[in-house]
Amino acid sequence: MLNNKKEFTYNFGGKDITIETGRMAKQADASVLISSGGTSVLVTACSAHTVKDGQDFFPLLVEYTEKFYSAGKFLGGFLKREGRPSTGETLNARLIDRPLRPLFPSGYMFDTVISCTVLSYEENGDPEILAMIGASAALTISDIPFDGPIAACKVARINGEFVINPNHSEWENSDLEIAVAASEDAILMVEGEAQVVPEDDVLAAIFHGHDEIKGYVKFLKEMQKEVGKEKREFISAEPNKTLLETIRTKFTTDARAALSIDDKMLRQKAVKELEKTVSEDMKENFSAYGLEEDSAFGKEAYKGVDELLYEMLRADILDEEKRIAGRALNQVREIETETDILKTPHGSSLFTRGETQVLATVTLGGAQGEQMQDRISGLNQDKFYLHYNFPPYSVGEARGVRGVGRREQGHGNLAERAIKAVVPKDFPYTTRVVCDVLESNGSSSMGSVCSGSMALMDAGVPISAPVAGIAMGLVTDGERFKVLTDILGDEDHLGDMDFKVAGTQEGITAIQMDIKITGLTREIVEKAMAQAGEGRLHILGEMAKTISTHRVAMKDGVPVMKSMQIKQDQIGGLIGPGGKNIKKLQEVYELDIEISEEGLVKFISTNQEKIDECMELVALQLNGPEVGKTYHAKVVTIKEYGAFVDIADGVSGLVHISEFSDDRVQDPADYVDEGEEIEVKVLEIDRMGRVKLSAKAAKPIARKRGSVEEDAKKAAEAKPRREGRDSRDSRGSRDSRGNRGDRKPSKKEDKSE
Repeated sequence: MLNNKKEFTYNFGGKDITIETGRMAKQADASVLISSGGTSVLVTACSAHTVKDGQDFFPLLVEYTEKFYSAGKFLGGFLKREGRPSTGETLNARLIDRPLRPLFPSGYMFDTVISCTVLSYEENGDPEILAMIGASAALTISDIPFDGPIAACKVARINGEFVINPNHSEWENSDLEIAVAASEDAILMVEGEAQVVPEDDVLAAIFHGHDEIKGYVKFLKEMQKEVGKEKREFISAEPNKTLLETIRTKFTTDARAALSIDDKMLRQKAVKELEKTVSEDMKENFSAYGLEEDSAFGKEAYKGVDELLYEMLRADILDEEKRIAGRALNQVREIETETDILKTPHGSSLFTRGETQVLATVTLGGAQGEQMQDRISGLNQDKFYLHYNFPPYSVGEARGVRGVGRREQGHGNLAERAIKAVVPKDFPYTTRVVCDVLESNGSSSMGSVCSGSMALMDAGVPISAPVAGIAMGLVTDGERFKVLTDILGDEDHLGDMDFKVAGTQEGITAIQMDIKITGLTREIVEKAMAQAGEGRLHILGEMAKTISTHRVAMKDGVPVMKSMQIKQDQIGGLIGPGGKNIKKLQEVYELDIEISEEGLVKFISTNQEKIDECMELVALQLNGPEVGKTYHAKVVTIKEYGAFVDIADGVSGLVHISEFSDDRVQDPADYVDEGEEIEVKVLEIDRMGRVKLSAKAAKPIARKRGSVEEDAKKAAEAKPRREGRDSRDSRGSRDSRGNRGDRKPSKKEDKSE
């Protein structure tokens, strides 16, 4: 059948969401077109029926693509075709991936791809949430093994009331943004940011979102009954019980010794040696492990040792509350902090917590440093942003850097959201924070929050309060659970949760939770949140020993920024024809000039003196000189009746011969030369804008050449020429725009002469 279209509609948080099946992309294992308002997202799910040789992990790929035609827009820049995913698209793909991944059966190794494509966009429908819900719906009605359905939503708080999936423009009025994914019974994923909101309010937002999700999950189950396919047969490979038992019998003592080593690198080395020993024993006694002679002993040894360590670590925590290095469950590792460690960057800090170390730097500047984001929702210019780098050497790996991965983008986004809440919105500088992870053993993203916060204070950025972050872990057997503060890498790998919380002393600024089990109860979430609060306050106390507020003065290398307000109709005059004037100002004074549409002009340079000179010149160019004020002027032209001088580019006037000196001046050329700089005082600006200047009122000009006798001779020669003529004292001046005040004599005057 060409078209077997069916539609299902549900009111989710006050908005109708429609899921359509049977019309588009019918060769995929499942596809849905999910719509709300004018926004529509096509979601497809495909999973291979055969496993690649040697596949030992679940290859799940989630793609999220925003087609610009969906908003009736062209892409900015030279390339006009959608290509490499933007940072925003990558982050949303990760957001969809994280709650789905734990719900595939253990041992499922088939290539699986979820593709989400935004086909139509209006601001009253959130395509990111529609893609998440659509991915769950497609998997639910497909034959792909999946322990769903689940649903997701974003929670805002506007005027004190929680709102589910608000319109794009409404987020400006919200003091938190929390994305929640959950099943009917448990929470699977949380991510979001807040404007320093107390823990209890964030928890209330999470649980409010979960309550709304429950109804949608029931709706998806009803939809599955009507159009869902029968799940394909999948039998997970039984673990080799013989192998595990043999390893337990022979190598528990060695595993215990390795697990008891505090130093991460030494512990990893001991584990590798153990894997090598187990592999060699397998080769000699493969039948004792339930293996064949041609088995991949290296892989089998790795899986067996990893499983043994998994059992031991979890048993230690659940039975004895014993962690690696003997820490208490709620204990934070030792912390060391430093600031102002680099000379040239505008701010710097080094934050070390146990074996995790992050170097943060801050760069301050003008609008040229803003980061542009072109998405279907609109073009944004970010004045504050954070970049996170995780080089291989930070974990002792001998490989090169190959660009920025999805993980780095995700961790950097979390740290950025945590810190930006405390940066004043009216801070005039563009601010870039870079966090380079130098060592890693647990939560380098939260280390980046701490280090980035301290570097901002070191740079003199007036943040409202320091921000710290901490990562929480979980071990549970389904009945018992233990929450771990400040988890190590091994505790993350062998545990059930990675729950990151960042904030100030007053409340939360960012949160992220990922789990490896099928969901968390509210009791676990509340316990983890409370324990995270205790750990965060401890870290803030340690940071305060080094720096607790922003420095009063910025460093010498930080650009000085001054501003002036001009009228909107003066903007064109400042820019000049083809940008000629503003370009010249920037070149001559070695600074940057930024002009807003409202007429706010910013002058940016490391040389404050040049900024002041440039601002004075701009004021002159736009408003003209002030009567009674003294200026430096350059002699442009010398006439017999005086000298024309430039106070500034485009601002000229006449110094009459009578205003040169207290002496009687016969020839201006005896006193000044063209190109010479003199001081002049503004005596008068007439209603025509002509400027009358005086040198003697500012600083009388000394005679350079000639004598009194020569002056008398010149005066005698000039007397006949002056007779019958009007005085030129008031002729020849230029107005503030540089126009001459000379006028042509009338025909009648010509005849009289």
